[in-house]
Parts: sequence; C-alpha cells; structure tokens
Amino acid sequence: MTDTKTRIAAGLERAFAENGFAEPNIDSLREAAGVSLRTLYKYVPSREEMVLCALEHRHRRYMQFVFANVPATGKPALHTLIDRIAGWMASEAAHGCLFHAAVAAAPRDKRLRALLAKHKNEVAQAVADLSGLPDRQGEITLIVEGLMQDWPLHGDQATDCAKSLGDLLIEAN
Repeated sequence: MTDTKTRIAAGLERAFAENGFAEPNIDSLREAAGVSLRTLYKYVPSREEMVLCALEHRHRRYMQFVFANVPATGKPALHTLIDRIAGWMASEAAHGCLFHAAVAAAPRDKRLRALLAKHKNEVAQAVADLSGLPDRQGEITLIVEGLMQDWPLHGDQATDCAKSLGDLLIEAN
C-alpha cells in the first residue's frame, strides 16, 4: 500500500470510528483523509470503497496490535491476548466493533459481510492457535466477541470474565 493510500485509509478509519457510517459526508471524509477530492477518488472511487478501505486498514492495525510478539502459548498467551483486546477496546473501540457497525449500517452489503467474517475468523483462529486450542475456534469466538460486546459496559470486569472462561476452556481441553 502506498503512503498516500495508507494515509487515506487511516483518515477514513478515524472518521468512521468517531462519527459512524451514516454521518460523515464526502467532504468530511476527504478532510479526514487529508487529501484533495480528486486524490481521494483516485484511490477510493466510491463511498462503499472508502468503508472497505477503512476497515481493511483497521484489520491490519488490529492484528498487529493484538498479535505482535505474544510472549508465550497456552494460558499466559490467552491472558495476554485478552488484555490486548481490552486495550484495543479502551483506546480504539469504546463504542464497540467497527466491523459490526459497518454491517449494521449496510446489512445487505455482501462485501462488508465477507470482510466481517474474514476479520472475525482470522482473529479467532489466531487466538485459538496461540492459546494452544486450535480446534476450539468456536468457543474462542464466543469469548472474544463476548469481551468486545461487554467491554463498553463493564470494562475490566468483562476482561476478567473472558480470562476466567478461557481458563475453563484450557483446563477442559
């Protein structure tokens, strides 16, 4: 990805995260991207493409934030990952998952639904593998998604519950 496209993607991600998907108009998205309208449309030729570009950028950032240099496997890895997901929620997603919000704003958009599925599957598989639970992706999905849904309401309590459920899953395995 070019520096310009990365800058555009980052600005679009920020605009959608702060304002949702319905509110920002093209001029505010252009302003958030920090480029001219012509440059914006050169890299992302439609509003739909802007949403996808922003979410793809967010996926890359999330994966790096959560999964870079996980120090161990098993229970210590799972606790580290849960703490990082909670950290992401605190710093980047206080209103909930941007992928789910995008699909809620355009429920019939097949590309958005596919991107949501790709993101959630990659996250669950990576958590399951690093936790030593490669065959428990479904249970890991429920723990991670439960954490993300509950974190805006309960913060650290949600994090502690996710760790407890993860511990039970590891012990049962």
